[in-house]
Amino acid sequence: MSLAIFDLDNTLISIDSDHAWGEFLLEQGAVDPVSFREANERFMRDYEAGTLDIHAFLEVALKPLAENSPEQLSAWHQQFMASKIEPHILPKAEELLARHRTRGDTLLIVTATNRFITAPIAARLGVDHLIAVEPESVDGRYTGRVSGVPSYREGKITRVESWLENSDFTLDDAWFYSDSHNDLPLLECVDHPVAVDPDPTLRQVAEARGWKILSLR
Repeated sequence: MSLAIFDLDNTLISIDSDHAWGEFLLEQGAVDPVSFREANERFMRDYEAGTLDIHAFLEVALKPLAENSPEQLSAWHQQFMASKIEPHILPKAEELLARHRTRGDTLLIVTATNRFITAPIAARLGVDHLIAVEPESVDGRYTGRVSGVPSYREGKITRVESWLENSDFTLDDAWFYSDSHNDLPLLECVDHPVAVDPDPTLRQVAEARGWKILSLR
């Protein structure tokens, strides 16, 4: 039995849920249609280029959580799951998760997208353990600030190591599946790194190092 770690966006699902949530908010008229769209697209380009300022991004991304009631956010997220996420859950990803369950492995999603967006997606996929960006909450309301270390790039290692301290697991014989070169720091820490429908940079690294390359599309 090993630890099987999975990135979420463009790995287990065929879209970036953070970006899709931003598009959903635009459709609801919940954010400024000009400045928010420009920021959403710019941050996506920065992420793909590996130049994303995670704190600048989170300042924008978490603001709508602070500006709306928990009830409104919950209602929106139900719509978001049905319209944006469910059509993009990959059957082959669910098969991969099932294979690891059959092996007796423990499944863990580690994502740079925040927990508000991703916890229901992880639950839908049947994955009990989730490391995500943690939006700060005070008295039941989001503040718009981030709590702790964002699980992005090297921050994923920091958060996984912290999680391991409170578990019976280690990274010995662990798997990590990801599509993004931004996850190279964590991919380099596991015995079984797998590039899933990788971006060009990750594909080049995976080929050079003889890592497994997998398509779930």
